Amino acid sequence: MMLTPPDTRASKVYLRVCCFVLFFVAAAASFSGYYQKWHFAEADVAGDDSWASIEGMLDGTAHRPSVYRRLLPDTANWMDRVAPQAMHGWVDRAGSGDGPALFAISASATANDPRYAFRYRVIYVETFLCALMAVYAMYFVCSELWAGSPGALFAPVILILLLPYLMTGGGFFYDYPELAFFALAAGAALRFRWWWLIPIAALGTWNKETFLLFLVTLYPLLRRNASRGAAVFRIAVLCAVSLAVLMTIRLRFAQNPGGGMDALWPRLAGFYLDPHNLFFATEETYGLRVLSASTLLPMALLVWTAVRGWKELPPAMQRHAQIAAAINLPLYVFFCNPGELRNLSMLYVVLLLVVAANVNRRFQSEAAGRDSRLL
Repeated sequence: MMLTPPDTRASKVYLRVCCFVLFFVAAAASFSGYYQKWHFAEADVAGDDSWASIEGMLDGTAHRPSVYRRLLPDTANWMDRVAPQAMHGWVDRAGSGDGPALFAISASATANDPRYAFRYRVIYVETFLCALMAVYAMYFVCSELWAGSPGALFAPVILILLLPYLMTGGGFFYDYPELAFFALAAGAALRFRWWWLIPIAALGTWNKETFLLFLVTLYPLLRRNASRGAAVFRIAVLCAVSLAVLMTIRLRFAQNPGGGMDALWPRLAGFYLDPHNLFFATEETYGLRVLSASTLLPMALLVWTAVRGWKELPPAMQRHAQIAAAINLPLYVFFCNPGELRNLSMLYVVLLLVVAANVNRRFQSEAAGRDSRLL
């Protein structure tokens, strides 16, 4: 008796739907964990940050360099200008008790302020959509290296769920699109012609100025299929596009307060010389108070994960990781607030890949064990 071959088209559709549900739930959980923890830095809730509050970001009055992170605020302001009044009313009702509860917005005066209510909800939706885009972008990168592997499926879910834990000491709505654009750029460098990266470079820089530096880390990926001179030329073009966007934004907000990079390494040293910060500091994430990811034990687990997965990375990705670390670690040590792990964001793609490598290694070990028991 011959078995009927499976309906491959139906199977692919089913798997894609299941994949969407998994990614959607993971992105929603991650966004919820972030929003509960930090909100949008509005003035009347926990996580207030007057340098980058949502009010200042939308009005363009936030301090430099935070005010340079314009992608989501500019989009929200544009939608506020072009959306018909009926849409404004519907969106406002959707976030209140007068309509369908489409937004799980906590009590916030800013969210209910007529000057900001519509734009606040737009930022809310944009941030979640960027979280979902980040999961798909990470899946894209992993699939380019290990298509069909368990790690390619589960590592993006693991990292997006870890992101609120990595938002130690602060977290902002532009952190999700930053992760999405980093992963998208790495995936595009692996798969497409280099000029596909031009719009990614522009949008990534519009979201956050550090994307200019991240472009340099893509050199080993572009070098795979090009000469040294061609790879350098392509990186130069991408950096020129990024720099043009950045300079336009910087000129636009040249009069805003702030802007200088302060040397904060003495604070970092003092932070980790305190045994409480090194071993016992806690933060509430996903509604539970746990050890902060910047303490010794979680950091040791991250390093262990990287060491275990390092040899599984292709040489080009190892060189990408080395360049990213050479740029990001000194910036973190000298210029970032102590304990804010999200400022190591240029290493997110590396963390994603070593997690995927460890997941694949685990599944391969279990498969080998089952095979040996059957012999």
